[in-house]
Amino acid sequence: MTEIVDILEPQEGPQPAPQRDLLQVVRSVASQLVVPVLSVVTALAVGAVIIILSDPDFLSKIGTDPGAAFGAGFGSVGAAYGGLLFGALGSWDGITESLLSATPLILAGLAVALGFRAGLFNIGAEGQIYIGALFATWVGISFPDLPVYVHLPMAVLAGALGGALWAFIPGILKARTGAHEVITTIMLNYVAYRIVDFMLRQPLLQQPGRSDPISRPILPSATLAPIVEGFRVHWGLAIALVAAVVVSWLLFRSTKGFEFRAVGLNPAAARYAGISISATIVVTMMISGALAGLAGASEILGSNGLLSPGFSPGWGFDAIALALLGGSRPIGVVGAALLFGALRAGATPMQAATGIPIDLVVVIQALVIMFIAAPALVRGIFRIRAGKEGGPAVSIKGWGA
Repeated sequence: MTEIVDILEPQEGPQPAPQRDLLQVVRSVASQLVVPVLSVVTALAVGAVIIILSDPDFLSKIGTDPGAAFGAGFGSVGAAYGGLLFGALGSWDGITESLLSATPLILAGLAVALGFRAGLFNIGAEGQIYIGALFATWVGISFPDLPVYVHLPMAVLAGALGGALWAFIPGILKARTGAHEVITTIMLNYVAYRIVDFMLRQPLLQQPGRSDPISRPILPSATLAPIVEGFRVHWGLAIALVAAVVVSWLLFRSTKGFEFRAVGLNPAAARYAGISISATIVVTMMISGALAGLAGASEILGSNGLLSPGFSPGWGFDAIALALLGGSRPIGVVGAALLFGALRAGATPMQAATGIPIDLVVVIQALVIMFIAAPALVRGIFRIRAGKEGGPAVSIKGWGA
């Protein structure tokens, strides 16, 4: 509680010199970044070992010519990571595709990070993405006579509303009955999948003349236009970045954010201070769901142009890793989403150039998650002492909470 009070309330007494304040901020940021950065480095190193051990040239030469074998292995590593880097950042196409891939990840990561701050583990972001996309699709294919400045905001807000309503269910169950949000959100993911499948076969949404579950195209007046003509990255990226700023202000500069963090840090103390735990749980889940719903809406209205089953490659689950990697801070989530977006965007060019499977990117992401979840392991590998700013600022109550 002392930490969050210090952030939001001015303290009396002599203040330290500005230079010392700046130094303390730099040290604090560095201590918070050390484990995430080293987790990524370690994941890339383990990925390099996997590439070497799976290289046919290395395996064929290791018994007869170890030097040539390791030369071939390291050459494969250089080609793989070089192809990945060039595919993600080596051209304007690569950069914009990386930003496009990062857009839904930013919003989904913010959704999970917000829940973490209030002590809630929202694993239902994937289902909330689907319901948000469903709502946005219905508005986006309806109302053909509306102008773009009315229709587009309606479709975007419909996506946020859909995600918020879907997250309200586990929120109210948690607040009223104590049902653990991990269980209810996981189950609701599968319910959301089946609802979308069902609705896509109804005349309300299904594309005429099609028997498969696919929606009618989004009307031009509800489409998120490209930021730069000729590239696919669209204005959903701006929505995601604005959402990150808003969430940061909400968490660290508003009374409601103070309540969220107080409940996440110490529910008993928050209740003693007069904060309604039940109301905080419900509101947090709804805002979290709204952010996830925006992720689904931005993809349908900007990238896909229609709704189909399986449009999400698992953004809601990647969001858990993003929130952990970003320390549950909006700026950290944005950085982590840009990293994962670059990995996704560079995977296909890497495979085309080197023949190394796209699955390598999935392995690297999984390793990043593993090392982030085990900061003591990372500190042990690099012999770093744990400081006061130990790990990511995540507070999750246990099963019995």
